[in-house]
Amino acid sequence: MLKVISRLSLSTSVGLVLGWQAASVLALPPPEDIPEEVLRTEIITDARSPIDGKQLTAAEYADLQAQLQSRPVTPPLSPQVRETITLLRLRRLIRTLIPFLPI
Repeated sequence: MLKVISRLSLSTSVGLVLGWQAASVLALPPPEDIPEEVLRTEIITDARSPIDGKQLTAAEYADLQAQLQSRPVTPPLSPQVRETITLLRLRRLIRTLIPFLPI
């Protein structure tokens, strides 16, 4: 280690030593930071709506989650839209198999 430091200039070696010490100090969290273990035990009693971001109570949030889970996953589509989607998927498949075909 001393051979490596003696080969380097004085300013470089001092910078390396100070840089190592600064890195160890910067790795500590700020003193006002709450530890994660404490945050995990905290009970959250308020929430935000996933739809519009309004503040909700725990009961309102549970009701909203139940409503969101009970509604259908995909809304009904018109037959024209379904046909267009099917044709686009077919076009993508053909372009994957035969890329030089001008579709």
